Amino acid sequence: LMVWLRRCTHYLFIVVVAVNSTLLTINAGDYIFYTDWAWTSFVVFSISQTLMLTVGACYYLTFTGVPGTATYYALIMTVYTWIAKGAWFALGYPYDFIVTPVWLPSAMLLDLAYWATKKNKHSLILFGGVLVGMSLPLFNMVNLITVADPLETAFKYPRPTLPPYMTPIEPQVGKFYNSPVALGAGAGAVLACTLAALGCKLTTWTYRWMAA
Repeated sequence: LMVWLRRCTHYLFIVVVAVNSTLLTINAGDYIFYTDWAWTSFVVFSISQTLMLTVGACYYLTFTGVPGTATYYALIMTVYTWIAKGAWFALGYPYDFIVTPVWLPSAMLLDLAYWATKKNKHSLILFGGVLVGMSLPLFNMVNLITVADPLETAFKYPRPTLPPYMTPIEPQVGKFYNSPVALGAGAGAVLACTLAALGCKLTTWTYRWMAA
């Protein structure tokens, strides 16, 4: 009975965790709708993707104990996103905003940290969290580079002008501390460790619930 309970719980979490992660990150490539705030949006979305990937992938990884499961989780998120965006595309939404699987390489680093440290959970949290946090904004910038031309898209999909109090000040481009990749990676590396720990803790809670 306990074996089947665990299996059912695992499949339930496949749906719940992966679907929720996908819903929370579905718009994470749509910087072009926020042309005036592109860099700010990029940092916020990079961090959101980093955290959602980390918590779900670490849960999967520690629940199954099999290195490679984090990449499997990222693949589920990617496929779900393609399906959802495909549905939006059918309604006339510009689909080319996010089609690159930005989560996969970062998830591979999580798997590598887990495998290389012989399934050490604390190493996964520390090393894996830092690796995902540092890498995902980088891959996300590759995603941003491959999307449609911002000006062309802005003319195709006009949006209302921002009110004066929302108009951003022109950023000083080129300085390191204004780099969206550096800012996203720095914040992501710190926060991802916390979310990795939460992902591992979810496994403990799940097993305790099933054993009760």
